[in-house]
Amino acid sequence: QVQLVESGGGLVQAGGSLRLSCAASKSLLSISAMGWHRQAPGKQRDLVASITAGANTNYADSVKGRFSISRDIAKNTVYLQMNSLKPEDTGVYYCNAVKGPFNYWGQGTQVTVSS
Repeated sequence: QVQLVESGGGLVQAGGSLRLSCAASKSLLSISAMGWHRQAPGKQRDLVASITAGANTNYADSVKGRFSISRDIAKNTVYLQMNSLKPEDTGVYYCNAVKGPFNYWGQGTQVTVSS
């Protein structure tokens, strides 16, 4: 089992930046992939960015060039650097880990971007 703890959300004005952190209870090298997902009010949860154990990254089209996912293996932590934030980036951001046939989720952290 993998426990995930997110932090770093908050309220920011449009054009601002935030960095989210997700600390995992297992080595990132033992986890197939980790990702950040966003759920806006009344909408489904969508993938924003992901990173594999081999450090391959993937981004939703809506955040390419603005968001960057990275990791610190020594700290078992994955980060999401969010720049040039827009009001449509508002939502609850969830960290996700895929390990074997299982998906694990964090509790979520709220990001609110004001116009």
